[in-house]
Amino acid sequence: MLAIPALCWLCRLPLRIARHGLCSVCLRQLPALPALCPCCGLPASGDQPCGRCLRRPPPWQALTCVSDYVPPLSEWVQQLKFSRATALRVMLARLLLLKLLTKRRQQPLSRIDLVLSVPLHRRRAWHRGYNQAALLAKPLARWLGCEYREGLRRVRHGAVQHALSARARKSNLRGAFRLEMAVRGRHILLIDDVVTTGSTVGEISRLLLAQGAASVHIGCLCRTL
Repeated sequence: MLAIPALCWLCRLPLRIARHGLCSVCLRQLPALPALCPCCGLPASGDQPCGRCLRRPPPWQALTCVSDYVPPLSEWVQQLKFSRATALRVMLARLLLLKLLTKRRQQPLSRIDLVLSVPLHRRRAWHRGYNQAALLAKPLARWLGCEYREGLRRVRHGAVQHALSARARKSNLRGAFRLEMAVRGRHILLIDDVVTTGSTVGEISRLLLAQGAASVHIGCLCRTL
């Protein structure tokens, strides 16, 4: 029997390397990002920390994203989270890997030695059947040659974050996470699918740094700009 060739997720033409998920033409045509602050990941005029970060630095040290929350990335994230399209995970993780490697070449960053994913509460994880952030984090850790651990747990089931205001998001997350491993001296890459206000990754970053982590680098597919 002949094997069915893997198709590009955008143009649907056959791929030479199936695991890449996108052909080289579609990869180059993904929406370009504006100049972003290397720290908060929001639009900035140059490659130095923006005025917002100089006045009030976020609780993490760097943030890398693949795209604004626009198609096709926003559609892929929705499919991954809500339509059980887990076949997207390798392609999406590879897109984030390419951005991380580009950022590493452009600026001095601490070498990552531990990858963590933003956890779901057990009730939501049971309903969905998986944690989409963990699906991205596992191959990333393997490609980066570092350890992946499910060392974070969400212990309080709050309201869905995207339905809340920025102030309500912060209140909703207080005390929501527990760290279940030692992180002292570790340089951590924390993976989430979408960062909007930064409340979730900010709460976890404060927890990690309070427990002695050397640095926290946020990696996400989409950063709402």
